[in-house]
This record gives sequence, structure tokens and C-alpha cells, in this order.
Amino acid sequence: MKLYELSPAPGAVKSGFRKGRGPASGNGKTAGKGHKGQNARSGGGVRPGFEGGQFPIYRQLPKRGFNNQRFATVYATVNVSDLNRFEDGAVVDLAALLDARIVRKELDGLKVLGNGELQKKLTVKAAKFSAAAKEKIEAAGGSVEEV
Repeated sequence: MKLYELSPAPGAVKSGFRKGRGPASGNGKTAGKGHKGQNARSGGGVRPGFEGGQFPIYRQLPKRGFNNQRFATVYATVNVSDLNRFEDGAVVDLAALLDARIVRKELDGLKVLGNGELQKKLTVKAAKFSAAAKEKIEAAGGSVEEV
């Protein structure tokens, strides 16, 4: 089967109804837009939430609830598979990862995640480790230090 041989199932595609096609169709003349006014014009209508100039409800109501975004701890993350770049026996910390350009920003510390496999014996220093990452680093003969 070729790409050009593909076609939708019969009855799956319905052609769009063309507005403004004579009085007999029942959708001619004003084409369902009524007479005059902003909504009858081409490109007409108002943005979502607009209430005709009245002070909109979404601006009247107070913002409720707590948002931790400003105070949340954001870690620079790295996967176990990315640590294979380092030589056997190396000490891998945030500074080493920044030099190798594996991590671009320090943020609030380093967190090591457990995606992938590790073939090297490394000493990894980070603020946090996922359980899977800790397991994989120690299984490869390395050690884990929480800084």
C-alpha cells in the first residue's frame, strides 16, 4: 500500500456546508448571522471573556488559593545514562556536569534520575537521588553521596 492509495473510510468525511448559497438552501442572504452589527461583519465578533465593555467577571473575582511556584525547589536533573560520559572512578558532582555541559544551570541543586543504564563505576554527589538511580549507581559498583 502506498501513501497516495490511502483514503478515509466511506462516510467518514462529510463536506463542509457552504454558507450564503441562495434562499432555497435556508442558509443564504445573511448566512445565519442576522442583520448588521459587529457579529455580522467579516472578522467581526469579540474576544473570549469580553462583556461589551462592562467590567468582566474574571477581573471582578479575586484570585484564590496558594501557588507555590515562587518558593518551590527546582532541581537540575540528570539521568543515570548521561553519566556514562565520565571515566571509570571519576567523581561526578554539579561542577563536573556543568563543565561537561550535561547540565546548563545550577538551579537549586542536582537530582539524579534513574532513566537508562550505567556501565561505569562512579562516585556521584548530588542533592537528591531517585530510588532507581541510587540502585543503578550502586549496582554498577559506584557510590552515592547526598550533598
